[in-house]
Amino acid sequence: MTPEERAVLAANDAFYSAFRDRDSAAMEALWAQDAPVACIHPGWSPLRERELIMRSWRAIFRGDPRQDIIVEDASPAVLGTVAYVICYEHLLGPGGDDAGTLVATNLFVREAGRWRIAHHQAGPVAPQEEEDDPEPPPPGMLN
Repeated sequence: MTPEERAVLAANDAFYSAFRDRDSAAMEALWAQDAPVACIHPGWSPLRERELIMRSWRAIFRGDPRQDIIVEDASPAVLGTVAYVICYEHLLGPGGDDAGTLVATNLFVREAGRWRIAHHQAGPVAPQEEEDDPEPPPPGMLN
């Protein structure tokens, strides 16, 4: 793994730490300020303005009881001044009960020498068995 890939994973870890800690100030510091931003929470319409995204996180942090997130299989890719991480978010409810698994894509941009998040999207994923040749999705499921 390259130093830049490690730096992107560190930024990704900081994002999930802010989420777990319900830390609005940390979350705000992690988001890009100069680049276009977008966020698609599961079941929400896309948010394309930084202030709307920050409001959404504050609302989430004020909402349901603390929900822990375990991030697995984080895989970074660095493309110059842009990078992304694809990972799984395993959600645990207040009692530690399994609350589901999401797959997420987090896009980062390089601003002032730091990797900052510019796009987050997470959505549910069905449990799958590993296969050499996965079946195509059912009709109507392609974007």
